[in-house]
Amino acid sequence: MIQILSYLLISFACVYAILVLWMRKGWATIQAPTGLLPSTKTVSVIIAARNEELNIRRTIESILNQNFPSELLELIIIDDHSDDNTSTIVKEYAEQGVKLIQLNENGRMNSYKKLAISRAIDCCKGEIVITTDADCRMGANWLATVIGTFEKEDAYLLSSPVVYSEEKSFFERLQTLEFLYLIGLGAAGIGNRKPTTCNGANLAYRKDIFKQMGGFKGIDELASGDDELFLHKVAEKHPERIAFCKSEEAIVYTDAKPDLRSFISQRRRWASKSTKYKNKGVIALGIAIWLFNVLLLAGAILSVAGIKTLAWVVLFALLLKMIVELVFIQPLTNFAKRTNLLWYLPILSLAHILYLAYIGILGNIGKYDWKGRQVK
Repeated sequence: MIQILSYLLISFACVYAILVLWMRKGWATIQAPTGLLPSTKTVSVIIAARNEELNIRRTIESILNQNFPSELLELIIIDDHSDDNTSTIVKEYAEQGVKLIQLNENGRMNSYKKLAISRAIDCCKGEIVITTDADCRMGANWLATVIGTFEKEDAYLLSSPVVYSEEKSFFERLQTLEFLYLIGLGAAGIGNRKPTTCNGANLAYRKDIFKQMGGFKGIDELASGDDELFLHKVAEKHPERIAFCKSEEAIVYTDAKPDLRSFISQRRRWASKSTKYKNKGVIALGIAIWLFNVLLLAGAILSVAGIKTLAWVVLFALLLKMIVELVFIQPLTNFAKRTNLLWYLPILSLAHILYLAYIGILGNIGKYDWKGRQVK
Protein backbone atom coordinates (compact mmCIF):
# COMPACT_ATOMS: atom_id res chain seq x y z
CA MET A 1 0.00 0.00 0.00
CA ILE A 2 2.80 2.43 0.91
CA GLN A 3 4.66 1.49 -2.26
CA ILE A 4 1.58 2.19 -4.38
CA LEU A 5 1.13 5.56 -2.66
CA SER A 6 4.78 6.38 -3.33
CA TYR A 7 4.46 5.56 -7.03
CA LEU A 8 1.26 7.56 -7.32
CA LEU A 9 2.76 10.57 -5.55
CA ILE A 10 5.85 10.58 -7.75
CA SER A 11 3.72 10.17 -10.89
CA PHE A 12 1.32 12.97 -10.00
CA ALA A 13 4.21 15.23 -8.96
CA CYS A 14 5.76 14.78 -12.40
CA VAL A 15 2.41 15.39 -14.11
CA TYR A 16 1.94 18.54 -12.02
CA ALA A 17 5.43 19.78 -12.93
CA ILE A 18 4.80 19.21 -16.64
CA LEU A 19 1.45 21.05 -16.44
CA VAL A 20 2.94 24.05 -14.63
CA LEU A 21 5.87 24.27 -17.06
CA TRP A 22 3.41 24.05 -19.96
CA MET A 23 1.50 26.94 -18.41
CA ARG A 24 4.78 28.83 -18.04
CA LYS A 25 5.23 28.43 -21.80
CA GLY A 26 1.71 29.77 -22.37
CA TRP A 27 2.45 32.93 -20.37
CA ALA A 28 5.72 33.47 -22.27
CA THR A 29 3.90 33.06 -25.59
CA ILE A 30 1.73 36.13 -24.99
CA GLN A 31 3.34 39.34 -26.21
CA ALA A 32 2.79 42.75 -24.63
CA PRO A 33 0.62 44.92 -26.90
CA THR A 34 2.45 47.58 -28.92
CA GLY A 35 1.49 50.14 -31.50
CA LEU A 36 -2.09 50.45 -30.28
CA LEU A 37 -4.27 52.83 -32.26
CA PRO A 38 -7.01 55.09 -30.84
CA SER A 39 -10.30 53.25 -30.43
CA THR A 40 -13.05 53.63 -32.99
CA LYS A 41 -15.68 51.45 -31.28
CA THR A 42 -18.25 52.38 -28.66
CA VAL A 43 -17.72 50.79 -25.24
CA SER A 44 -20.12 50.01 -22.40
CA VAL A 45 -18.53 49.44 -19.00
CA ILE A 46 -20.93 47.43 -16.84
CA ILE A 47 -20.79 47.08 -13.06
CA ALA A 48 -23.17 44.96 -10.98
CA ALA A 49 -23.10 46.41 -7.47
CA ARG A 50 -24.66 45.32 -4.20
CA ASN A 51 -24.08 47.26 -0.97
CA GLU A 52 -20.97 49.00 -2.26
CA GLU A 53 -21.38 52.48 -0.79
CA LEU A 54 -17.82 52.40 0.59
CA ASN A 55 -16.23 51.59 -2.77
CA ILE A 56 -18.45 52.65 -5.67
CA ARG A 57 -17.46 56.34 -5.77
CA ARG A 58 -13.77 55.55 -6.21
CA THR A 59 -14.53 53.07 -8.99
CA ILE A 60 -16.83 55.48 -10.86
CA GLU A 61 -14.23 58.24 -10.75
CA SER A 62 -11.49 55.87 -11.93
CA ILE A 63 -13.58 55.11 -15.02
CA LEU A 64 -14.73 58.66 -15.70
CA ASN A 65 -11.13 59.87 -15.54
CA GLN A 66 -9.91 57.52 -18.26
CA ASN A 67 -7.82 58.79 -21.16
CA PHE A 68 -10.52 57.65 -23.55
CA PRO A 69 -12.98 59.55 -25.78
CA SER A 70 -16.02 60.30 -23.62
CA GLU A 71 -18.32 60.14 -26.65
CA LEU A 72 -17.39 56.46 -27.10
CA LEU A 73 -17.83 55.53 -23.42
CA GLU A 74 -20.97 54.47 -21.58
CA LEU A 75 -20.92 53.52 -17.89
CA ILE A 76 -23.86 51.47 -16.59
CA ILE A 77 -24.20 50.46 -12.96
CA ILE A 78 -26.83 47.94 -11.88
CA ASP A 79 -27.88 48.16 -8.26
CA ASP A 80 -28.58 44.60 -7.16
CA HIS A 81 -31.11 45.19 -4.36
CA SER A 82 -28.73 47.20 -2.17
CA ASP A 83 -29.97 48.27 1.24
CA ASP A 84 -27.33 50.97 1.66
CA ASN A 85 -26.58 54.21 -0.22
CA THR A 86 -25.13 52.64 -3.37
CA SER A 87 -27.89 53.96 -5.66
CA THR A 88 -27.83 57.42 -4.08
CA ILE A 89 -24.11 57.73 -4.77
CA VAL A 90 -24.47 56.53 -8.38
CA LYS A 91 -27.23 59.10 -9.01
CA GLU A 92 -24.80 61.88 -8.11
CA TYR A 93 -22.99 61.11 -11.38
CA ALA A 94 -26.07 61.16 -13.61
CA GLU A 95 -25.09 64.52 -15.17
CA GLN A 96 -21.76 62.96 -16.17
CA GLY A 97 -23.60 60.28 -18.10
CA VAL A 98 -23.49 57.45 -15.58
CA LYS A 99 -26.59 55.29 -15.99
CA LEU A 100 -28.28 53.46 -13.13
CA ILE A 101 -30.43 50.34 -13.39
CA GLN A 102 -32.12 49.10 -10.22
CA LEU A 103 -33.18 45.49 -9.95
CA ASN A 104 -36.48 44.96 -8.17
CA GLU A 105 -37.06 41.23 -8.55
CA ASN A 106 -39.56 39.90 -6.05
CA GLY A 107 -38.96 36.17 -6.44
CA ARG A 108 -35.86 34.51 -5.06
CA MET A 109 -33.26 33.43 -7.62
CA ASN A 110 -29.73 32.09 -7.62
CA SER A 111 -28.04 34.19 -10.31
CA TYR A 112 -28.61 37.87 -9.59
CA LYS A 113 -25.30 39.00 -11.08
CA LYS A 114 -25.91 37.34 -14.44
CA LEU A 115 -29.38 38.89 -14.51
CA ALA A 116 -27.87 42.31 -13.76
CA ILE A 117 -25.28 42.05 -16.53
CA SER A 118 -27.85 40.75 -19.02
CA ARG A 119 -30.22 43.64 -18.27
CA ALA A 120 -27.44 46.13 -18.87
CA ILE A 121 -26.36 44.48 -22.13
CA ASP A 122 -29.96 44.50 -23.38
CA CYS A 123 -30.02 48.31 -23.26
CA CYS A 124 -26.36 49.27 -23.66
CA LYS A 125 -25.07 51.17 -26.71
CA GLY A 126 -21.54 49.81 -26.81
CA GLU A 127 -20.24 47.46 -29.48
CA ILE A 128 -17.81 46.17 -26.85
CA VAL A 129 -18.90 45.30 -23.31
CA ILE A 130 -16.46 45.46 -20.41
CA THR A 131 -17.39 44.08 -17.00
CA THR A 132 -15.66 45.10 -13.81
CA ASP A 133 -16.53 45.21 -10.11
CA ALA A 134 -17.63 48.00 -7.79
CA ASP A 135 -14.53 47.75 -5.60
CA CYS A 136 -11.92 48.11 -8.38
CA ARG A 137 -9.38 50.79 -9.29
CA MET A 138 -7.80 51.43 -12.69
CA GLY A 139 -5.02 53.58 -14.06
CA ALA A 140 -5.92 56.36 -16.48
CA ASN A 141 -4.87 54.33 -19.54
CA TRP A 142 -6.73 51.14 -18.61
CA LEU A 143 -9.61 51.53 -21.04
CA ALA A 144 -7.51 52.73 -23.98
CA THR A 145 -5.10 49.81 -23.50
CA VAL A 146 -7.80 47.16 -23.18
CA ILE A 147 -9.86 48.40 -26.12
CA GLY A 148 -6.76 49.07 -28.23
CA THR A 149 -5.65 45.46 -27.67
CA PHE A 150 -9.18 44.18 -28.31
CA GLU A 151 -9.27 45.89 -31.69
CA LYS A 152 -5.72 44.99 -32.65
CA GLU A 153 -6.30 41.31 -31.85
CA ASP A 154 -9.71 41.38 -33.55
CA ALA A 155 -10.91 39.51 -30.48
CA TYR A 156 -14.32 38.20 -29.60
CA LEU A 157 -13.36 38.07 -25.93
CA LEU A 158 -10.39 39.67 -24.15
CA SER A 159 -9.27 38.78 -20.65
CA SER A 160 -7.08 41.29 -18.79
CA PRO A 161 -5.14 41.16 -15.51
CA VAL A 162 -6.55 41.71 -12.03
CA VAL A 163 -4.18 42.24 -9.11
CA TYR A 164 -4.74 42.65 -5.37
CA SER A 165 -3.22 45.79 -3.85
CA GLU A 166 -3.19 47.95 -0.70
CA GLU A 167 -2.83 44.89 1.53
CA LYS A 168 -3.19 45.43 5.25
CA SER A 169 -1.88 42.12 6.63
CA PHE A 170 0.31 39.09 6.04
CA PHE A 171 -2.78 37.09 5.10
CA GLU A 172 -3.75 39.61 2.41
CA ARG A 173 -0.22 39.64 0.96
CA LEU A 174 -0.32 35.85 0.79
CA GLN A 175 -3.59 36.09 -1.13
CA THR A 176 -2.02 38.58 -3.55
CA LEU A 177 0.67 36.05 -4.48
CA GLU A 178 -1.88 33.25 -4.82
CA PHE A 179 -4.16 35.42 -6.93
CA LEU A 180 -1.27 36.29 -9.26
CA TYR A 181 -0.87 32.55 -9.75
CA LEU A 182 -4.54 32.21 -10.71
CA ILE A 183 -4.44 35.17 -13.11
CA GLY A 184 -1.31 33.70 -14.64
CA LEU A 185 -2.99 30.34 -15.17
CA GLY A 186 -5.86 32.01 -16.98
CA ALA A 187 -3.52 33.99 -19.21
CA ALA A 188 -1.34 30.93 -19.86
CA GLY A 189 -4.33 28.86 -20.94
CA ILE A 190 -5.20 31.55 -23.48
CA GLY A 191 -1.57 31.69 -24.61
CA ASN A 192 -1.65 27.92 -25.18
CA ARG A 193 -4.96 28.22 -27.09
CA LYS A 194 -6.68 26.26 -24.33
CA PRO A 195 -8.71 28.94 -22.47
CA THR A 196 -9.73 27.77 -19.01
CA THR A 197 -10.34 30.74 -16.74
CA CYS A 198 -10.62 34.52 -16.55
CA ASN A 199 -11.85 37.16 -14.12
CA GLY A 200 -15.02 39.20 -14.53
CA ALA A 201 -13.39 42.22 -12.87
CA ASN A 202 -11.55 42.85 -16.14
CA LEU A 203 -13.29 41.13 -19.02
CA ALA A 204 -14.26 42.48 -22.46
CA TYR A 205 -16.36 40.89 -25.19
CA ARG A 206 -18.32 41.89 -28.24
CA LYS A 207 -21.99 42.55 -27.60
CA ASP A 208 -23.02 40.69 -30.75
CA ILE A 209 -21.02 37.62 -29.69
CA PHE A 210 -22.76 37.67 -26.30
CA LYS A 211 -26.09 37.59 -28.14
CA GLN A 212 -24.96 34.89 -30.58
CA MET A 213 -23.83 32.70 -27.69
CA GLY A 214 -27.27 33.05 -26.10
CA GLY A 215 -25.86 35.16 -23.28
CA PHE A 216 -25.80 33.23 -20.04
CA LYS A 217 -28.39 30.69 -21.17
CA GLY A 218 -27.42 27.27 -19.92
CA ILE A 219 -25.28 28.63 -17.08
CA ASP A 220 -27.77 31.06 -15.57
CA GLU A 221 -28.92 28.84 -12.71
CA LEU A 222 -25.48 28.98 -11.04
CA ALA A 223 -24.72 32.05 -8.92
CA SER A 224 -21.15 32.34 -10.14
CA GLY A 225 -19.65 31.92 -13.62
CA ASP A 226 -20.57 35.13 -15.45
CA ASP A 227 -16.91 35.24 -16.48
CA GLU A 228 -15.37 31.76 -16.63
CA LEU A 229 -18.38 29.80 -17.87
CA PHE A 230 -19.10 32.41 -20.53
CA LEU A 231 -15.45 32.16 -21.58
CA HIS A 232 -15.98 28.42 -22.03
CA LYS A 233 -19.02 29.07 -24.24
CA VAL A 234 -16.97 31.31 -26.52
CA ALA A 235 -13.96 28.97 -26.43
CA GLU A 236 -16.10 26.06 -27.54
CA LYS A 237 -16.67 27.72 -30.92
CA HIS A 238 -14.02 30.42 -31.26
CA PRO A 239 -10.89 29.59 -29.18
CA GLU A 240 -8.66 31.43 -31.65
CA ARG A 241 -10.58 34.70 -31.08
CA ILE A 242 -9.87 34.82 -27.34
CA ALA A 243 -6.90 36.94 -26.21
CA PHE A 244 -5.19 38.23 -23.07
CA CYS A 245 -3.97 41.80 -22.61
CA LYS A 246 -0.47 41.45 -21.14
CA SER A 247 0.05 45.07 -20.20
CA GLU A 248 0.64 46.76 -16.87
CA GLU A 249 -1.58 49.61 -18.08
CA ALA A 250 -4.47 47.14 -18.38
CA ILE A 251 -4.35 45.97 -14.75
CA VAL A 252 -7.44 46.38 -12.59
CA TYR A 253 -6.65 46.57 -8.88
CA THR A 254 -8.92 45.25 -6.15
CA ASP A 255 -8.74 44.07 -2.54
CA ALA A 256 -7.92 40.73 -0.97
CA LYS A 257 -10.32 39.24 1.55
CA PRO A 258 -9.75 40.53 5.11
CA ASP A 259 -10.23 37.21 6.91
CA LEU A 260 -10.21 33.45 6.42
CA ARG A 261 -13.99 33.09 6.52
CA SER A 262 -14.63 35.52 3.64
CA PHE A 263 -11.71 34.02 1.69
CA ILE A 264 -13.12 30.49 1.99
CA SER A 265 -16.59 31.71 1.00
CA GLN A 266 -15.16 33.39 -2.11
CA ARG A 267 -13.17 30.32 -3.13
CA ARG A 268 -16.16 28.03 -2.57
CA ARG A 269 -18.08 30.24 -4.97
CA TRP A 270 -15.30 30.05 -7.54
CA ALA A 271 -14.92 26.29 -7.15
CA SER A 272 -18.68 25.76 -7.57
CA LYS A 273 -18.34 26.68 -11.25
CA SER A 274 -16.48 23.44 -11.94
CA THR A 275 -19.76 21.49 -11.78
CA LYS A 276 -20.80 23.18 -15.05
CA TYR A 277 -17.63 22.61 -17.06
CA LYS A 278 -18.30 20.89 -20.38
CA ASN A 279 -14.64 20.68 -21.43
CA LYS A 280 -13.44 17.28 -20.23
CA GLY A 281 -9.81 18.40 -20.51
CA VAL A 282 -10.38 21.23 -18.03
CA ILE A 283 -12.14 18.84 -15.65
CA ALA A 284 -9.28 16.32 -15.92
CA LEU A 285 -6.75 19.07 -15.24
CA GLY A 286 -8.59 20.16 -12.10
CA ILE A 287 -8.95 16.60 -10.82
CA ALA A 288 -5.25 15.86 -11.44
CA ILE A 289 -4.16 18.93 -9.45
CA TRP A 290 -6.60 18.10 -6.65
CA LEU A 291 -5.43 14.48 -6.47
CA PHE A 292 -1.79 15.55 -6.34
CA ASN A 293 -2.49 17.74 -3.32
CA VAL A 294 -4.58 15.04 -1.62
CA LEU A 295 -1.76 12.53 -2.13
CA LEU A 296 0.75 15.03 -0.74
CA LEU A 297 -1.43 15.59 2.31
CA ALA A 298 -1.90 11.86 2.89
CA GLY A 299 1.81 11.23 2.43
CA ALA A 300 2.74 13.99 4.87
CA ILE A 301 0.35 12.62 7.52
CA LEU A 302 1.73 9.07 7.15
CA SER A 303 5.30 10.36 7.26
CA VAL A 304 4.64 12.17 10.52
CA ALA A 305 3.04 8.94 11.79
CA GLY A 306 6.41 7.23 11.39
CA ILE A 307 6.64 5.82 7.84
CA LYS A 308 10.16 7.06 7.06
CA THR A 309 10.44 5.62 3.54
CA LEU A 310 7.46 7.69 2.44
CA ALA A 311 8.95 10.86 3.92
CA TRP A 312 11.62 11.02 1.19
CA VAL A 313 8.98 10.71 -1.52
CA VAL A 314 6.94 13.51 0.07
CA LEU A 315 10.06 15.68 0.30
CA PHE A 316 10.84 15.08 -3.39
CA ALA A 317 7.27 15.94 -4.42
CA LEU A 318 7.26 19.10 -2.28
CA LEU A 319 10.57 20.34 -3.65
CA LEU A 320 9.48 19.68 -7.23
CA LYS A 321 6.20 21.48 -6.57
CA MET A 322 7.95 24.55 -5.12
CA ILE A 323 10.57 24.71 -7.88
CA VAL A 324 8.11 24.64 -10.78
CA GLU A 325 5.79 27.08 -9.00
CA LEU A 326 8.73 29.47 -8.58
CA VAL A 327 9.57 29.13 -12.27
CA PHE A 328 5.94 29.92 -13.14
CA ILE A 329 5.19 32.75 -10.74
CA GLN A 330 8.46 34.68 -10.90
CA PRO A 331 7.65 36.38 -14.25
CA LEU A 332 4.15 37.13 -12.96
CA THR A 333 5.54 39.00 -9.95
CA ASN A 334 7.83 40.87 -12.33
CA PHE A 335 4.82 41.82 -14.46
CA ALA A 336 2.89 43.11 -11.44
CA LYS A 337 6.01 44.67 -9.89
CA ARG A 338 5.54 42.58 -6.75
CA THR A 339 8.72 40.49 -6.66
CA ASN A 340 8.89 41.06 -2.89
CA LEU A 341 6.06 38.56 -2.57
CA LEU A 342 8.28 35.67 -3.72
CA TRP A 343 9.46 35.28 -0.12
CA TYR A 344 5.95 34.02 0.68
CA LEU A 345 6.05 31.22 -1.89
CA PRO A 346 7.22 28.38 0.43
CA ILE A 347 4.40 29.22 2.85
CA LEU A 348 1.87 29.45 0.04
CA SER A 349 3.00 26.14 -1.48
CA LEU A 350 2.47 24.37 1.83
CA ALA A 351 -0.83 26.12 2.59
CA HIS A 352 -2.10 25.26 -0.90
CA ILE A 353 -1.96 21.55 -0.15
CA LEU A 354 -4.50 21.75 2.65
CA TYR A 355 -6.52 24.51 1.01
CA LEU A 356 -6.97 22.79 -2.37
CA ALA A 357 -7.79 19.41 -0.83
CA TYR A 358 -10.44 21.10 1.34
CA ILE A 359 -11.95 23.52 -1.18
CA GLY A 360 -12.08 20.88 -3.93
CA ILE A 361 -14.72 19.07 -1.90
CA LEU A 362 -16.44 21.98 -0.18
CA GLY A 363 -16.82 23.98 -3.40
CA ASN A 364 -19.01 21.31 -4.96
CA ILE A 365 -21.45 20.71 -2.11
CA GLY A 366 -23.98 22.82 -0.24
CA LYS A 367 -24.50 26.57 -0.33
CA TYR A 368 -22.27 29.55 0.42
CA ASP A 369 -22.69 33.17 1.41
CA TRP A 370 -22.32 35.85 -1.26
CA LYS A 371 -23.20 39.47 -0.57
CA GLY A 372 -25.43 38.50 2.33
CA ARG A 373 -27.28 35.79 0.40
CA GLN A 374 -27.17 32.02 0.62
CA VAL A 375 -26.62 30.78 -2.93
CA LYS A 376 -25.21 27.73 -4.70
